[in-house]
Amino acid sequence: MVTDAMNELGRKARAAAGALAGAATADKNAALHNMAARIRARAQDILAANAQDVGRARKMGRPEAFIDRLALDEARIGAIASGLEAIAELPDPVGAVMSSWQRPNGLRISRVRVPIGVIGIIYESRPNVTADAGALCMKSGNAAILRGGSDSFHSSSLLVEALREGLGEAGLPEDAIQMVPTTDRAAVGEMLRGLDGNIDLIVPRGGKSLVARVQQEARVPVFAHLEGICHTYIDRDADIEKAVTVTLNAKMRRPGICGATETALVDAAGAQRLLAPLVFALLEAGCEVRGDAATQAVDGRVIPATEEDWDTEYLAPVISIRVVEGVDEAIAHIARHGSHHTDAIITENDDTAERFLSEVDSAIVMRNASTQFADGGEFGFGAEIGIATGRMHARGPVGLEQLTTFKYQVRGNGQTRP
Repeated sequence: MVTDAMNELGRKARAAAGALAGAATADKNAALHNMAARIRARAQDILAANAQDVGRARKMGRPEAFIDRLALDEARIGAIASGLEAIAELPDPVGAVMSSWQRPNGLRISRVRVPIGVIGIIYESRPNVTADAGALCMKSGNAAILRGGSDSFHSSSLLVEALREGLGEAGLPEDAIQMVPTTDRAAVGEMLRGLDGNIDLIVPRGGKSLVARVQQEARVPVFAHLEGICHTYIDRDADIEKAVTVTLNAKMRRPGICGATETALVDAAGAQRLLAPLVFALLEAGCEVRGDAATQAVDGRVIPATEEDWDTEYLAPVISIRVVEGVDEAIAHIARHGSHHTDAIITENDDTAERFLSEVDSAIVMRNASTQFADGGEFGFGAEIGIATGRMHARGPVGLEQLTTFKYQVRGNGQTRP
């Protein structure tokens, strides 16, 4: 039965997490280097397995963008291995003292980072996530249960074999990284129910339907974002060249990522100066523009925006543009239509910028920078396991530190409470 097999996975992960929690940094780093070496050594086997996955995906009529995310070549395998070595170079968060103080009675109290425990990662068909997620969990002292999409099953299986070999060579428990051994969708339901109390956290990475299901059904805490409806607000005090360059990058660098700007808001007080250059630049770059009446008046190629557009994550070279009455209306629009992911302001006015940064309730808020910087690597976290838009524990890029929690250590010398 799927239930019995999954619960056994959970029990093994819990035992491995207990052993891994106290592992030395040197041993974890050795495991990461071993993993990278094993992946390089098995590159041809991994490519052969990936060819199976890609061939099946093509027969099923998967779109080319999907095939591109799924496909591996020697360069991509090399990048996966290098990514593991980069994680080895990052500081180990486990055991770090977050703060400490002494009470008048002499008690010394410290808040110290500790692993979360067992983390379940449910993701779609990107084989690199298999290595990133397993490595990040392990370096932060957590056991990982990986459930990738069925389209990448053969590729991910071989990658997990290499990761487990690397753990074993370093003397760490191989069950610290396990892959769900079936493509049966019932396995996802078992993970969401917590595997008999053995999963402490679920991290979904994938499309809206996957994340929505996880958020609706999970009985354990979840780090996730449902959508990346990101905004760039161009204020009346924006530098025009900066506004056009940044917004163009925010939309068109990679339109299909969650940090891509989906809506641009332009201050009415600066629209005569700012709107037309922005619209022209986007259209010339091959972006479809959907706009309100003021935006449509700029160019006949602008498509009328509907109310639905303000709530749409296009994940494509499409942008909606709206003229708003200053920063107040921009903040209100973002509060109504945004997804608490990443929002930016372009302005040279310090007061307006600080108000926007303070009042926009998103995991990441930026000034004069592309929303496509919403990425753990760009934040200096190394690899990331995803972006979290909730308000509890972690927000924004989820890297090593965000995969830990904390405990209090209290040191006394015989004190008793009166």
